[in-house]
Amino acid sequence: MTKDEMRRELERQAQRFQNLYGGEVVTYAAQPDPERKPWRKKASVHDQAFQKELEKIEKEREKREASATD
Repeated sequence: MTKDEMRRELERQAQRFQNLYGGEVVTYAAQPDPERKPWRKKASVHDQAFQKELEKIEKEREKREASATD
């Protein structure tokens, strides 16, 4: 069923409801879904220690490269 067919069917049902039961049909705009923020993993103690080790290794490598070019 396409959107147009769905709209026609809903309109037909609303008209039928109003005619048969004398009811009132109130339509509301769809509410947007709440914006979801991307999930982030909080760094554990092991992750922090690993990151520090990587930084330390990188600094040592830079020092070696700097002393090798002198």
